[in-house]
Amino acid sequence: MKKLAIAVGMTLLTLTANQCLAQTQSAAEVTKASAAAHNVQKVNINNATLEQLDAIPGLGKKKAQAVLDHIAENGPIKDQAQLTQVKGIGDKLAAKIGPYLSYN
Repeated sequence: MKKLAIAVGMTLLTLTANQCLAQTQSAAEVTKASAAAHNVQKVNINNATLEQLDAIPGLGKKKAQAVLDHIAENGPIKDQAQLTQVKGIGDKLAAKIGPYLSYN
């Protein structure tokens, strides 16, 4: 009986975890289409203010300041690959915030 209760408990835990994971949206799933669906205007990363960059989901104030510092030291950021050179921004974060940015 004890083994049955443990088995049922583990099954319910597994099903609940799978359902929760299925409902979350990963950073890679944020696309231009989803950004457009949320009526988001792109921010030109090279002309943006700290407040504009901070408003981008997933970026935050520290990384927004790091972007501004990087631009001041190294010049304009030309593409998403160059964005990963900013301290604290890796491939995943660059992909997540990419739909919100322009590089013109």
